[in-house]
Amino acid sequence: MAGNFWQSSHYDQWIFDKHELLRMRSEDLKIYTEEEYQKLMIFWANLIQTLAIEGIQQGQPKTRMQVIATAIVYFKRFYARRSYKDVDPLLIACASVFLSSKVEEHGLMSMSNLIKTIPNCLKKWPNLTYDASSKNSGLYDAEFILVEMLDCCLVVYHPYRPLTTMLQDIARDPAVKDMQPFEEQCWKLSFLFSLHFFRIIVLYLAVANDSLRSDCSLLYPPHIIAISCIIVGAELMNREKDIKMWLPELSADFEKVYDCVNTIFTMYKTWKTFDEKEHVKPLFDKLPKINPGPSF
Repeated sequence: MAGNFWQSSHYDQWIFDKHELLRMRSEDLKIYTEEEYQKLMIFWANLIQTLAIEGIQQGQPKTRMQVIATAIVYFKRFYARRSYKDVDPLLIACASVFLSSKVEEHGLMSMSNLIKTIPNCLKKWPNLTYDASSKNSGLYDAEFILVEMLDCCLVVYHPYRPLTTMLQDIARDPAVKDMQPFEEQCWKLSFLFSLHFFRIIVLYLAVANDSLRSDCSLLYPPHIIAISCIIVGAELMNREKDIKMWLPELSADFEKVYDCVNTIFTMYKTWKTFDEKEHVKPLFDKLPKINPGPSF
């Protein structure tokens, strides 16, 4: 395991440029437009999050966002190099959650419990049905297929740590209101900032979570995503003034930063017009039948 992102397999093998990503998706883009493909990725990210939350056994701790984020990245990496036609995405989604729970040391998630969870999770999408008999045996093989396709590159660097560090740096600026240190009231918080700052940081982290529904994790390093999430979050909360003096001090590739910002905003625009209950089934109807697979 590389302790440095720049020496890791994440940087070496799993950061692509846009043209390369489009080329690898060429088979699927013969079936879908780019917007339709992104809608599918939003759907699968939402389903993976539901599986990870609902798939835990009674008595286990709640699934950490890091586990969900890693599972979504595994799924995206798999289908960056394979077509949806090749392997049933539902199998890979379940395998991604199962593998991520182990890699992120969340505690071994029961595969049988995960299997039982699938029909309940799909209730959010009433037009989709699940044929358990055609799935259960395949789930146990899907993890091995996933690990092989990932080339055993299981360590994923997320933007959460650099994002939190950057927000702490912004909060130390005396010109930034409502984000000043307030140790007397918040001594139990590891970063020792005000409760109001804690609420603000949660909103920025929500943007980082949402960025998983875009291609950011395949295109940009974590620190670029973190900076972009701060810019997007500041704009959404009308706090652009908080980062006006901070941004110029950064040593970063701002061309990539603003590309990443546009990627996140494009995802939000697509997500806003995406009615999953109505739009998912027509998207799956365009895909050739996969065996084993869900019946739609």
